[in-house]
Amino acid sequence: MSFSLIPGRLYEHYYNITPEILSGLGIRLLLSDLDFTLAPKKIRRPDERLKSWIADLKRHDIIFMIVSNNRSGKRVREFCGELDISYQGHAGKPSTRGLKTAMSRAGVDAAHTAMMGDKLLTDILAANRAGVLSLMVEPAGGAVTLWQKILHALQEPFKNIRRRRGTA
Repeated sequence: MSFSLIPGRLYEHYYNITPEILSGLGIRLLLSDLDFTLAPKKIRRPDERLKSWIADLKRHDIIFMIVSNNRSGKRVREFCGELDISYQGHAGKPSTRGLKTAMSRAGVDAAHTAMMGDKLLTDILAANRAGVLSLMVEPAGGAVTLWQKILHALQEPFKNIRRRRGTA
């Protein structure tokens, strides 16, 4: 279990992470945060680009599941229902509990799992602690509030370490 805040790989958007990239890394299960990873929090429904991307993952036999810390399951349930995918709510990231439960439900071990998210202190730390490949994306819709701007500025040194080291 690693307490690292350095992401395994960096991408601009979720859709830059192709099924071919994941398959080449041996990934069979892609876990993902929802808010600001797949869509801005204010967006209530998945768009066609996300639907198409997930369909492409499915065609390549990659299981996709959302792992969310959302206190209310309503948004996650509706969003995932429209995508016809499973989710693990109340994940408690950076705890590994939600990730491990999702892996168990999917029947996939950590060596064949990746976690995608936009926040170091929740998504990336949870992934690294769980021993899964951490994939960091820039926040969908950008950092809007002052707190988001501060949080994302604080993440930059860790992202720069990954950039200097190259891909994992």
